[in-house]
Amino acid sequence: MLTSLLLPRLWRICGALLAGTGTILGALIAHLPDTRFGEGGRVMAHGAMEMQMWHALALLVLGLTCPQKPGRLMAFGACGLLLGTLLFCGGVYYTAFSGHHAAHIAPTGGSILILSWLCLAIGWMVRA
Repeated sequence: MLTSLLLPRLWRICGALLAGTGTILGALIAHLPDTRFGEGGRVMAHGAMEMQMWHALALLVLGLTCPQKPGRLMAFGACGLLLGTLLFCGGVYYTAFSGHHAAHIAPTGGSILILSWLCLAIGWMVRA
């Protein structure tokens, strides 16, 4: 019960942290020499940074606008956005900077993101 009351605050905090680290990564991506990236890594890292920033904004909005006690689907969806963003973007950053493929990390994160958005949509339909 107490956990569900703290979730919106957690989403705001994590959204702000994702936006802050996304800003740092954006600067690094723009200014690091090409030798610091794997082949095609700068473009790949830029795409991950954009995805991170969009989901940071989504978490901030969810944290600011959700009901005092979010329903299970909303809680699952928003927490999934956080986990999916970390996995997806982390896997893409790893590949972009190292040149080595991160196995199933990014696709797993992407799948979690898709499921999380579906949970949010269903949660909002049920609550309406």
